[in-house]
Amino acid sequence: MQRIKSGDTVMVIAGRDNGEQGKVVEVLNKDNRVVVEGINLRKRHKKAQQVGGRQIPAQIVEFSAPLDLSNVMLICPSCSKTTRIGYRFKQDGSKVRFCKKCNADID
Repeated sequence: MQRIKSGDTVMVIAGRDNGEQGKVVEVLNKDNRVVVEGINLRKRHKKAQQVGGRQIPAQIVEFSAPLDLSNVMLICPSCSKTTRIGYRFKQDGSKVRFCKKCNADID
């Protein structure tokens, strides 16, 4: 079970965007990285292309680049504070994440 999942709200705790908040769009498990909406914006210059019978002009595309997982911290939905994550098992045997500050279930 991952510490941070897509759809979670996180805060950047290190780097250029320190203190910014955003929603996780994608988690890259193999690279140990996350893509956060509106954070770590980069620009890529695209050449003009000929696709099919039409011409696509040259453009500058802005996108959110991945951040390292250690540089973000989850914001608890119940207490609205940045928190560490713990794991526990429910009565039915399912594993659930919980907030270490307010002890509330996150999932």
